[in-house]
Amino acid sequence: MKFVSPSVKETAFNCPLCGALAKQFWSVVFLDPLEEKAPLPRVFDLARKATVNLEEIADLTERKKVSKWVDRMVSGELFVDVLENNTYTKNILRNCSVSTCFNCKGVSVWMYDKLMYPVVGNVLPANVDMPDDIKRDYEEAGAILNQSPRGAAALIRLGIQKLCKELGQPGVNINDDIKALVAAGLDSRVQQALDAVRVIGNSAVHPGKIDLRDDRATAETLFKLINLIVDKTISEPKHVQEVYESLPQNLLEAITKRDAPKG
Repeated sequence: MKFVSPSVKETAFNCPLCGALAKQFWSVVFLDPLEEKAPLPRVFDLARKATVNLEEIADLTERKKVSKWVDRMVSGELFVDVLENNTYTKNILRNCSVSTCFNCKGVSVWMYDKLMYPVVGNVLPANVDMPDDIKRDYEEAGAILNQSPRGAAALIRLGIQKLCKELGQPGVNINDDIKALVAAGLDSRVQQALDAVRVIGNSAVHPGKIDLRDDRATAETLFKLINLIVDKTISEPKHVQEVYESLPQNLLEAITKRDAPKG
């Protein structure tokens, strides 16, 4: 499945809210002064007044619409609320933009090129066969990707080190682990992926460290690589084994007999 990371350079990407690969509509942000000088809680006053008047709305559909509006306001959700406005002079908020998802109509807020809302990472889902301990690191890394790409990259490298241990290695030095795995017949593509993880950020000695050169692109590459490594070392052997074990018993016995030592 194609995955396009959210970016201000794209017109379509996997939505940070619904996860769907969908077209995004970009908007600028304008400042419209409040009619009355009031603190921010005025927003909650609007929601409270709407709640008080909710029972007075006879039309059930309209009542549900207002109720949903109140819930979204109180929860702090960002959404598009169309209002009639005859003001011609507007103040634009520079370096702030909004992307609206075609699929879910959800709104994401960007400050320059950084995703500010929602406060979640949007990365490829962890391989279903990824060990739980490593998956927790993966998901935590995804959650902080937007705020700290360097921290996310460090967590993924730590997950790689744990994965080497899952594959029967000491898990102390990734260089030594890769060498041992290669000697044991490791797939060359997995070897290249592991070496790429080791080299990116110069993490041969301390795979969980934060490297000042790490950026979002580096972190996203590491997410892809760890999924690839899990797929080649855990998922593919598992699927092959499942297919083999599904063969009829007489065929399994024939294969065993064929491969038995001659003599």
